[in-house]
Amino acid sequence: MSIWENFALGFTYLSPVVGVYTIFATTFAAGGPPMWWTYLFVGVGQMLVCLVFGEIVSQFPISGGIYPWARRLFGKRWAWMAGWIYGWALFVTLAAIATGAAPFVAQLFGLPPTAVVTTTIALILIAVTTVVNLSGTRLLARVAMFGFICELVGALVVGSYLLIFARHQPFRALVDTTALQLDGPYLPAFLASALGAMWCYYGFEACGDVAEETPDAARTIPRSMRLTIYVGGVAALWVCLGFVLAVPDVNAVMSGRDKDPVVTVLKSAMGASGLRMVIAVVSVSFMSALISLQAAASRLLFAYARDEMIVGSRHLRRLSPGRHIPAKSLLVAGAIPALIALSAPWLQDAVATIISFAAVGIYLAFQMIVVAALVARSRGWRPAGVFTLGAWGWPVNILALAYGIGAIVNMSWPRSPNDPWFSNYGVIVTSVGILSIGAIYMILGRPYNRGTAPAGDAHYLPVATGIPVGD
Repeated sequence: MSIWENFALGFTYLSPVVGVYTIFATTFAAGGPPMWWTYLFVGVGQMLVCLVFGEIVSQFPISGGIYPWARRLFGKRWAWMAGWIYGWALFVTLAAIATGAAPFVAQLFGLPPTAVVTTTIALILIAVTTVVNLSGTRLLARVAMFGFICELVGALVVGSYLLIFARHQPFRALVDTTALQLDGPYLPAFLASALGAMWCYYGFEACGDVAEETPDAARTIPRSMRLTIYVGGVAALWVCLGFVLAVPDVNAVMSGRDKDPVVTVLKSAMGASGLRMVIAVVSVSFMSALISLQAAASRLLFAYARDEMIVGSRHLRRLSPGRHIPAKSLLVAGAIPALIALSAPWLQDAVATIISFAAVGIYLAFQMIVVAALVARSRGWRPAGVFTLGAWGWPVNILALAYGIGAIVNMSWPRSPNDPWFSNYGVIVTSVGILSIGAIYMILGRPYNRGTAPAGDAHYLPVATGIPVGD
């Protein structure tokens, strides 16, 4: 992968179009037009995390990303748990995106969005994703580039069109909270609306998941990670701005009368034909996001298996001849999300509860790396890659941790006391459940003791002599 192909992988995983379109109705109803600012603030917070990751991957450009980074910075047990959380978050996210894409695809082909139809479409999407990834890294890179171009052009064109030809709200609406009719301060509503941006701003770590398939990875991947945040953030901000200011009736969205403001805006602005074209672009974005996510999940499984940290390591660590990809890991990374998606028609509440773990699981895994980096720094680690933060390492690391903890609390906070328990406490229940199962398996099976790869040695390695941040 070139730097642009590696960046495209991260961008299509982050997928600003998928993030904005999927959860716009919920976040707009929670925070009104000022919810747009959440994409800016969350982007800054995630950039702090991205900079910490850049230092780590520059020194340890190893496939699997979060798991091997945690192993070298902290140790085998911490790495095993970080990989466990991250892996399940990826599987759940795959199922969530496939299920979320299904109604768009059904609408594109004029199919009724019944549970059976959408589940079937989700399974087909996962199957197609698996076939593409099994075809090799070169095809993965080309598909990622195609998805990136389609999504970026789609975001810029749709956002620009809505702002120029379909704007119903003045720009001052971005700071107007009167539509919420609040009795108290606006902050709680703003924090609730930030969930959409928090769902959107991850994926940059996928650039590091394929480090061993990227030439000059120590230099290339930190740059492609930052590009993912820069370009993905601008695309998300732009298309979200277009939708926010093109909503014809803010009160209808806030009251719940307009349950799908994205479709309402696109229909009124572009008509049926225009809506169909946008849905086609959105479907491509969903598909490319699925492909990138599965690639990241399979490389995590491969890294786990290479260090004998998981059941079936002998099979999962094998690379297919010719294409040199972890084919069996890819099949597992397709089978588990397919099983989650397949259970949706019969276990809707359970699946909704499981899917609620998707974003918070990623953030938990991220913060395990941020904590590991802080511990390594306290032991004397000075990043030895070509990209370093220099004197800014400590403050950026601490601010990244503060942001991450705040984001996890915000995503887990119960906000709807009148709703079923899984709406209020689903994130907490699934997080505790996955952590508990992983801890029990780790204690009883001791999988972390099987491999002989280096662990917890970052602070023993040579001091950095590389280039400073910003170069």
